[in-house]
Amino acid sequence: PDILRKNVGVVLQDVFLFSGSVADNVTLRNPAIKKEDVVKAAELIGMHDFIMRLPGNYDYHVMERGATLSLGQRQLLSFVRALLYDPAILILDEATSSVDTESEALIQHAIEKLIANRTSIIIAHRLSTIRKANKIIVLDRGEIKEIGTHDELLEKKGFYYQLHKMQFEKQEKVA
Repeated sequence: PDILRKNVGVVLQDVFLFSGSVADNVTLRNPAIKKEDVVKAAELIGMHDFIMRLPGNYDYHVMERGATLSLGQRQLLSFVRALLYDPAILILDEATSSVDTESEALIQHAIEKLIANRTSIIIAHRLSTIRKANKIIVLDRGEIKEIGTHDELLEKKGFYYQLHKMQFEKQEKVA
């Protein structure tokens, strides 16, 4: 169990933040983690400038459940946390589902940084989240419908293609 905990990181849809500083929420109050490492991880994810604008910067007091932060900001803090702990395997479970489209571009960039050079399992309904995956497994009610890259699945004009078409037509109508 310890080896799994050290090598597997999970970022969930609903981010858990506790009452305490930004730094404490990212390090989980682990005294072995240096502030420079927190700053490096925040810079890589794209959160450093935002944190520096907060009153108190990394010492800014986050309310329980992150009440003073937007959903996107909470999610990005959880990405900084995951990057800091540097797991060999990363599981992102609907990590972008509750994020507004304005924060989505920043989060997509953060995901690219987070999944680089590690095995990542991304569970998502938003197809933009998985677009660059090496392999996409399309499930419907627990059944595998298709497997391939984004381009291969679009070319097949099957189940994934229909999902993609529906999702992006809906976005175009909203814009």
